[in-house]
Order: sequence, then structure tokens, then C-alpha cells
Amino acid sequence: MDWTGALSAADRKAALDEIDPAWCPAWSVEWQRCFALAWRHVKAGGTLAGAAPGSVIVQGEDLAGWGRAQQAGWDKLAPAQQWALEHVLGLTPLAAEQKPAAKVGHAEKEQRNLAAAAQFREREGHLNVPRKHKETLQLADGTTIQIRLGLFIANTRSRRADIPAARAARLTQLGMRRE
Repeated sequence: MDWTGALSAADRKAALDEIDPAWCPAWSVEWQRCFALAWRHVKAGGTLAGAAPGSVIVQGEDLAGWGRAQQAGWDKLAPAQQWALEHVLGLTPLAAEQKPAAKVGHAEKEQRNLAAAAQFREREGHLNVPRKHKETLQLADGTTIQIRLGLFIANTRSRRADIPAARAARLTQLGMRRE
């Protein structure tokens, strides 16, 4: 095929289909690259289902991590992408309990940190928290989480000059001095 002259849309599509019949301009180039690398990996006898992120690296791409991300974000994929992942790569959506925890916003993190500090102070009578201390906090839904309380306290104390007044007031209520 002569690439020096202008190609019609049909000729361009035929040329691209010849290179990769699964090519789709609506999907990101990164997604298509990872899919193509994963497809080659699976065709060569490899697997991605159940592989730990970081365990399958091809041409600098963490295919196991990419596959896991596709499984976690299954609902955000186009139906054709879901079909290709399932029928070509053997991947299926993650069950709800396997999905990573939803990201917690800044305000919610602050509330959790303050609750953990209050809990620690009530139990210990002070806020001299070792830097590596993690405080177990029970949430309203009954789940428990680990709060890196020592790190929160250390960071708060080291940044005390930059803390907004409203936040400083909440910290003062907990018994942290603002020096």
C-alpha cells in the first residue's frame, strides 16, 4: 500500500484493521496497548486472572495490575471492552468484597483522625502518641479501620503554624496545644 498519497477513510480503516482488527479509536491508546500486550501474554500460555499486581511485567507495563484495575472498574468499561476482557483474556469483574475500598475525602479523613485522637486521649489521658502508633477505630457501619494516629499527630504538630483557625480550634478541644 502506498502511504505517500492521501488515503480515503475506507483505505485508512482497512490499513488499521490489517494491523490490529481490534483497534478502536474510542478507547485510549494506553488501554489498547495494554490489552494487546495482555492478549499476546495469554496467547503464549500466560494468565492474568488472579495474578498479583507487579507479577506480570511486559515491555514496562504491569499487565497484572492493569488487569486488576480493569476488573475493579468493570462498570466503567464499554460493553465491547468487557467482552474482550472476559472472552479473550479470561478476566471477570471483581466481587464487591474484592474491590478496593472507596477513597475517603479529606473532610472524612480529618473526622476519623480527630475521633482516633479523642479515643486515644480518653484511654491514655494524653496525646503523646508514638509516631508509628496505629489506632483501631470502629466506624458507624461497624467496620474497623487502622488510623495512623502517630503520623497524624506528628504532622499536625510540625505544621502548626499553617493550620487554619477552625482546624486549630478542633485540635485545641482535643488538648493539643498550639505553640
